[in-house]
Amino acid sequence: MSSGADLAKFEAVNLVRDLAQKQKSAVLAQLAQRMAVAIRAGGSESDPFGKVKDLIRNMIEKLLSEGQADATEKAFCDKELAETEAKQSDKESAIEKLSTQIDSMSARSAKLKEEVAVLQKELASLARAQAEMDKLRAEEKAAFDTNSAEMEKGINGVKMALKVLNEYYAKEDKAHASADGAGGGIIGLLEVCESDFTKGLAEMTAAEQTAVSEYDKTSKENAITKATKEQDVKYKSKSAKGLDKDTSEANADRAGEQTELDAVNEYYKGIKARCIAKPESYADRAAAREAEIAGLKEALEILQGNGVALFQSQKRFLPFKRA
Repeated sequence: MSSGADLAKFEAVNLVRDLAQKQKSAVLAQLAQRMAVAIRAGGSESDPFGKVKDLIRNMIEKLLSEGQADATEKAFCDKELAETEAKQSDKESAIEKLSTQIDSMSARSAKLKEEVAVLQKELASLARAQAEMDKLRAEEKAAFDTNSAEMEKGINGVKMALKVLNEYYAKEDKAHASADGAGGGIIGLLEVCESDFTKGLAEMTAAEQTAVSEYDKTSKENAITKATKEQDVKYKSKSAKGLDKDTSEANADRAGEQTELDAVNEYYKGIKARCIAKPESYADRAAAREAEIAGLKEALEILQGNGVALFQSQKRFLPFKRA
């Protein structure tokens, strides 16, 4: 074997060994060791570098295959990370939106229930007021019926007395002529009584009519107020019930979204461990692999004769570093 061929062998081994140290690659260090063993064992006369070149070619193919697998893995990781992060964002947004809706509906329901409670208190107060007014009106009417009846009875009695006296003194009877003066005084007194009783009855009747009118007016107003408030209670109670139902459904939806988010987060944790938690980035691994492949190709060129002349011309031959 020519000295040039020996130098090419040694230079190829040294190049791979230096590359292994530079890249801190145990695989390349093992390759350099296997190359050295193959060189010592010798090769065929037709191709003394055949076994060594096969080792290098196999290693290049292995690195290319690893690079393809790494690229495929990176594409998978990029896709899965992006899609998972998008799902996380979607689920978090959905949960936030549902939480806002739940808070809003709960607040509106609570406010409606407070308003219903106030309305119910007002209705109870109105009912008590109407009951008191009904009782008072009944008492007033009973007193009016009794008093007016007594008053009418007194008036009728006075009228009867006046009729008797007037008829009596209207007769031309000398027996009571001397009593005309006294009789006239009594008649006058009774007429005053009749006038007072009549006036009193008229005032009593007017007061009763006014009381009845006020009672009827207030009762109608209370009835309208009662109907309005009862309708308000019905509407607000129904609205609060509807909000509570919607809130319950929204809570169930949020729980479902949270369950899905928990599953997405769990998957994300695993995909990060697979794709991110690595000692070096994809770019660093790709750069190191490209450097290894370039170095191995250079070693292969040396063994194929392309590098021999180059190293001889530049006097870059290095002594063979025996393992």
